[in-house]
Amino acid sequence: MHITFAKIAVPKQGAAVIGVAEGGKLGPAAAKLDKQVHGTLSRAMKAAEFTGKREKTLVIVSPAGSKLDRVILVGLGSVKTLDATAAERIGASIYDAVSKDTGVTVLLEGGGFEAGAVAAHFAGGMVLKSYRFTKYLTKESKDSKPKLKSVEVQSDAPADAKKRYVAVEAVCDGVFFTRDVITEPPNIIYPESFVARAKELAKDGIKVEALGEAAMKKLGMGALLGVGQGSRKESQVLVLRWDGAKNKSDAPLAIVGKGVTFDTGGISLKPPAGMWDMKWDMGGAGVVVGLMRALARRKAPVNVVGLCGLVENMPDGNAQRPGDVVTSMSGQTIEVLNTDAEGRLVLADVLWYAQQRFKPKAIVDLATLTGAIIAALSDHYAGIFSNNDELSNKLIAAGQAVSERLWRLPMGDEYDRDLKSPIADMKNIGGPRAGSITAAQFLQRFIKDVPWAHLDIAGVVWNEKPTALAPGGGTGYGVRLLNRFIADNYEK
Repeated sequence: MHITFAKIAVPKQGAAVIGVAEGGKLGPAAAKLDKQVHGTLSRAMKAAEFTGKREKTLVIVSPAGSKLDRVILVGLGSVKTLDATAAERIGASIYDAVSKDTGVTVLLEGGGFEAGAVAAHFAGGMVLKSYRFTKYLTKESKDSKPKLKSVEVQSDAPADAKKRYVAVEAVCDGVFFTRDVITEPPNIIYPESFVARAKELAKDGIKVEALGEAAMKKLGMGALLGVGQGSRKESQVLVLRWDGAKNKSDAPLAIVGKGVTFDTGGISLKPPAGMWDMKWDMGGAGVVVGLMRALARRKAPVNVVGLCGLVENMPDGNAQRPGDVVTSMSGQTIEVLNTDAEGRLVLADVLWYAQQRFKPKAIVDLATLTGAIIAALSDHYAGIFSNNDELSNKLIAAGQAVSERLWRLPMGDEYDRDLKSPIADMKNIGGPRAGSITAAQFLQRFIKDVPWAHLDIAGVVWNEKPTALAPGGGTGYGVRLLNRFIADNYEK
């Protein structure tokens, strides 16, 4: 889908999308449509009680004699609150209505909003909603394929929109990369093939490095290695570096992702119903690679290191057993009571490694860590846990700004005591309650004196039904959130 930006003009042919501000009043350019079309619009708006409410649409077939095929009205809502994120949602809401057209003209006129930003992000929303994963389909009906090839977005500030769209497109690229790796089947994406896919990022200027099992053994990563020992696929630690700041030696921000490319639960085997979902148990790692692509493609002036702990959790004869004790890279010992609480074991070693090697100014980890967070927050919010109020507040603000919302949950000694083991420094699960909190408490034991936040994204990385910006399946949740967080707080 090719996006262009132009000055406001009266659409004369094909399909036209016209933004209508709250109150239902058409702008000057829309009012100059030929009399037949303009009269039809006015009558249709009145009959449908269309008032420009945000994201609402009204599709109108043009009358005979008009060169326009049809007009799609889309509500912009109040211009006072029409910002970049609202524009993305509006753009996404219109995509399905125009996907069968070959070319579309979008008319965004009116004062009271930042024209360049709204136009750029409207286009970005259309792109995000256009995502499809069809590489394994050998047959597809023509009716199911979108035809839309070009979109011209008209506004009062086309040059500014074009300039802003460079960064918007970079973030869309990152979201698509995340959705791709999350959606791939587990026989295609496993630790080593995930690394191979990530090596594509070298073309964007990212330094790519991978540690195999021999290197991890030397570092003492017994917690991570224990998870993968039942798999024929070799575990990996992926390291991605983007040094975009003027001062290349400036301490980086570290983003760490859980990358369990398939999770059977190990010896603590999951029920078979729905186990196929566990191909996206590497969702945290998927966000890391997508974020790094976005930062590199928009040339973000910041130093960021992305780390992914990549394993496959399988139940073969060499698999880790409930009751095993493993020694983490930190030297702390862990009694593994449940092999299906494996993500925290992976993160324990990668978090420690990130601190030891890179001395980051802050760490954010993302993981599809617990089913308990889905029970608590459903698919509306991700959970956030942190040892630092300022860091937590910045992440929550960024999530609110891009509609990828976070809800902070408590931590404390009363929860930490649930991890006490009689034979090791800790066990890998707490009691039957507050599972997301005790998982976060476990991770905090591997954090030294550095601001840290843990995002439990189990409920938001995948959705069977369409969401505001995704057609269903992998959502890419986290890429836009962290991109905004970094842009607002770390770029110079």
